[in-house]
Amino acid sequence: MSKTKLLFVSLLVLGVTVVKAQTDNGVVRMDEFRNPTKREIINIPDVNGYQTLKCDFHTHTVFSDGHVWPNVRVQEAWKEGLDVLAITDHIEYTPHSEDVAVDHNRSYELAEDMASERNIVFIKGTEITRNTPPGHFNALYIGDASGYIEDNDSDKDKNAVLKAANQDAFIFWNHPGWKVNQVEGSYEWIDFIDELYNEDRVHGIEVFNGFSFYKNALDWCVDKDLTVMGTSDIHNLVEHDYDLDNELIRRTMTLVFAEEKTPASVREALEEGRTVAWASKYLAGKEEHVRDLFHACVETGAYYPSGDGGNGEGSNYYEIRNKSDLYFEMELKSGDATQKITLQPGSSQIITANGDQESLTYEVVNAYVRSDKHLVVDIGLN
Repeated sequence: MSKTKLLFVSLLVLGVTVVKAQTDNGVVRMDEFRNPTKREIINIPDVNGYQTLKCDFHTHTVFSDGHVWPNVRVQEAWKEGLDVLAITDHIEYTPHSEDVAVDHNRSYELAEDMASERNIVFIKGTEITRNTPPGHFNALYIGDASGYIEDNDSDKDKNAVLKAANQDAFIFWNHPGWKVNQVEGSYEWIDFIDELYNEDRVHGIEVFNGFSFYKNALDWCVDKDLTVMGTSDIHNLVEHDYDLDNELIRRTMTLVFAEEKTPASVREALEEGRTVAWASKYLAGKEEHVRDLFHACVETGAYYPSGDGGNGEGSNYYEIRNKSDLYFEMELKSGDATQKITLQPGSSQIITANGDQESLTYEVVNAYVRSDKHLVVDIGLN
């Protein structure tokens, strides 16, 4: 090495040493161990020109009986890929009142700015907590969340719901079968609900709530044209209750088919009933919406001959693709083809079909359109 190069290297090493000496204060920052700041993307295609929004309309914080601060709910929703969130703390049940001041508007106020910064559509809501029956009700798009009930109110169940109705709230009946094994009449279409329904005071029902599927509620929604809802009703950390490391498991939510990602568009879609409830492997909703969602997610490619005849003379191969993060489990109902198809999120599968069939009929056994009926779809063959 020449003397010039040797001098240059020596000065470089000296310079690095001097800089290090100037900046090394004895503290090593190990930021590589932090969770990366990233948002998961839930891939579900648009449906009939509507955006598919991932929504949770039933969550709790320490301002009722939840275990987390309101901003944590927003952070979770952003990280998990949700588009819309409502914090719906109980009006009448505040078990942390000795430690957290009772203010029914405060959880919304504390989380509102963070939701806006993270582009989460944040809807003000509350849970009206009555005895079962009649049960609990969530009210979305409310104004002032205080003063829903007076201690001397002899008709407090009805008046609490009417307070929300007078604020032009979107109201849905929560977990209608929650105490089915404890309280007689807890899972019936009772007179109280019928009265609210006839007065247009109840607009939807939770079909999925957390880890429960209320099958009768799906039939009520279909028969009475109410909006199908799916919610987490989360009280703890979402990651505490759900195994989010499993790609098939998500918090329970509502898929809303909205014109835009705005509060007004979400409200319009809810009122029109353009929803499907999603609980990890399971879907539930009105048949037209579940079918449209399926066909937006699943497509069949062009066929190619099997060469050796496959399962029979004239058999062809087809690739069937799942373009979404949903899960579909299918069983053949009519046609001569592969009997069972399991489409994992973002995957494809090769099936065979014999002859010159134009279509096959499959039952999607994890998609419910009534309590006792699965979605049935026709798969076109090119």
